[in-house]
Amino acid sequence: MKEEIQNIPRHVAVIMDGNGRWAKRRFMPRTFGHRAGMNAMIAMARKAKAMGIEYLTVYALSTENFARPAEELEGLFDLIRRYFTKNVRDLYAEGAAVKVIGDISALPDDVQKLVCEGVANSPADAKFFVILALNYGARSEIVRAANAAISRGERVDEDAFAALLDTHGVPCPDLIIRTGGEVRLSNFLLWQAAYAELYFCDVLFPDFDETEFEKAIAEYSRRNRRFGRV
Repeated sequence: MKEEIQNIPRHVAVIMDGNGRWAKRRFMPRTFGHRAGMNAMIAMARKAKAMGIEYLTVYALSTENFARPAEELEGLFDLIRRYFTKNVRDLYAEGAAVKVIGDISALPDDVQKLVCEGVANSPADAKFFVILALNYGARSEIVRAANAAISRGERVDEDAFAALLDTHGVPCPDLIIRTGGEVRLSNFLLWQAAYAELYFCDVLFPDFDETEFEKAIAEYSRRNRRFGRV
């Protein structure tokens, strides 16, 4: 009998690792894996919404990824150019909105324009949000927030500092999933992850289907979150 999941997290964040290795195993270029990963991400978003999750944050491009070969980066940008608008329109049709975190100023101008349009055209009454981390790094985010407080001449407490982060207005993730077999956060949501549950699996992201996503949520639902209390 299939397990009934009782406790659904409000916010799930995913480190989508393994696209390149997935492609390599098929003797294909890494961009082939990124395309497969994009399809898996859209399917995951639909599943998350159907399960009642309110926020899904996906680590699409880290600040460290900019050290990758120019050819691979251009391939990633081309995927955004070719598929971003259609994919977000599909999400709009299902009542989902798109948010972006990270410093998108380093992206090509046309890619920045597409991303900004995706955010601006999102439904105003959405109950489900897909948050894309693009050129995102948690250390960079924290430094930018600290400098914002300094420039205002403000002393901040935890709540005031959180309001200066890219994720302001978004609850901290309840669950962070990492696919692909690595067991680390890789500069992802370090402030916000303070009390997140962590789930690691060996499945490469293009193969992380609805069944694998449900397994992660089921594991989360079995955990007892104490937040430092007994």
